[in-house]
Amino acid sequence: MKGISMNTRTLQRRKRHKRIRTMIHGTEKTPRLSVYRSNTGLYVQLIDDTKRTTVLGLRSSGKSIQAATALGTTFAQEAKKKKVTTIVFDRGGNLYHGKVKAFADAAREGGLTF
Repeated sequence: MKGISMNTRTLQRRKRHKRIRTMIHGTEKTPRLSVYRSNTGLYVQLIDDTKRTTVLGLRSSGKSIQAATALGTTFAQEAKKKKVTTIVFDRGGNLYHGKVKAFADAAREGGLTF
């Protein structure tokens, strides 16, 4: 096989993400909350897909579950400042577990509805 081969987990995540994105679409009133999990942290964005613009974007300062929880709380506060309370959650093909779940729970406790 020529070129760089990807591991199976990465391919499965990309397939899940592609499948999810066919059903999820953010609007001006209910933007899409996109989550990207890397080795160094968690990156989150509020995206208006109709205008193709990013409303809000933040990243965590660490890679632990506590950092994801803090990011969720901060993200909810910043979203409220932008007058956004209802969102569509896009987990980016990641399993709803660990850091992604901790972030989502903290964002819900902060006042976001999804």
